[in-house]
Amino acid sequence: MVTIKVENLINFVSEVFSHSESSPDEARRIATYLTTANLTGHDSHGVIRVPVYVRWKKMGSIVPNQTPEVVVDTPSLAVVDGKFGYGQTVTPVAVRIGIEKCKKAGLAAVALRNSGHLGRVGDWAEMAAAEGLVSIHFVTAAGSLLVAPYGGVEKRLSTAPYCVGIPRQGQDPIVLDFATSVVAEGKCLVASRGGKKLPAGALVDADGTLSEDPHVLYGPYTPDGPRDHTKGTGAIRAFGDHKGSGLAFICELLGGALTGTGATSSDRRFANGMMAFYIDPKVVDTSNFFDGEITRYTDFIRATKPIAGTGSVLVPGDPERKTRAERTRNGIPLPDDTWAAIVNTARDVGVSETSIQRATE
Repeated sequence: MVTIKVENLINFVSEVFSHSESSPDEARRIATYLTTANLTGHDSHGVIRVPVYVRWKKMGSIVPNQTPEVVVDTPSLAVVDGKFGYGQTVTPVAVRIGIEKCKKAGLAAVALRNSGHLGRVGDWAEMAAAEGLVSIHFVTAAGSLLVAPYGGVEKRLSTAPYCVGIPRQGQDPIVLDFATSVVAEGKCLVASRGGKKLPAGALVDADGTLSEDPHVLYGPYTPDGPRDHTKGTGAIRAFGDHKGSGLAFICELLGGALTGTGATSSDRRFANGMMAFYIDPKVVDTSNFFDGEITRYTDFIRATKPIAGTGSVLVPGDPERKTRAERTRNGIPLPDDTWAAIVNTARDVGVSETSIQRATE
């Protein structure tokens, strides 16, 4: 395990993307969002993605320095085409449009299509919450068949994230952000590179056998080599049996079919689609009841007697706050295999050995 200081990691990852044809601003933006995912404990959406992003860029799946296009624009609704730009570049534009429309109308919807991997969806809920807005996000990843629907063993769904953000007065927002699979694909990637192991039964093989071995998803691989989910014989399982599988299906239809990205399919170019809804609580909550009731109910949930062996009952966002404080103070831990893969990618795009050494100082 190697531990990297936050600012060192941002600087280093920024240099990788600067050497991969991104502008300095875009490179810094990608690096900051990826590192922030690690800060919050979502290592699956953090800097482990650097080799994947660079590989996608070389394949032409992601296009650097894109300016998204607004193809539909009404007072309360927009459709934004990301033109396969980096998600960290095009998604903030789409979210900002949603925020501005919501502040004028009290309610807004934005369909984002053809975005590169948009990272941790919670970032976009936090962006809206910082402006005092509730947001709901349905996401799919076209071209990314990873998850078996309930009762099946074949890949038919993406990990289809779902996210809700709720602002708080003078406090961190409540953000619920999860893949509709037992684990996100990035967690399989983390596990395959020497990180946290997968939960028992997270994967299902072609014969119906439950597994937590990443080889079921990726097939054969070397420690610091690429991972290809099309090479494995099995799939990730949907969480919550038929309920999680059903929510994933809805994410495919709203985040994929409705946005124009398309529900996932093996013959589609990789892209994220996101259907997001924004609500201004000040317009709905004329009696200023909302925030006080959130406080009352949050305290009520946290005061639940925990089961044996559990420290306390948590609400969405509690683990992230704890991890962010700890990693901001102590640095971001990365498994050796993960760091080796990032360093190899940095060398491939021309980052100097001096910069590589500087990152670990």
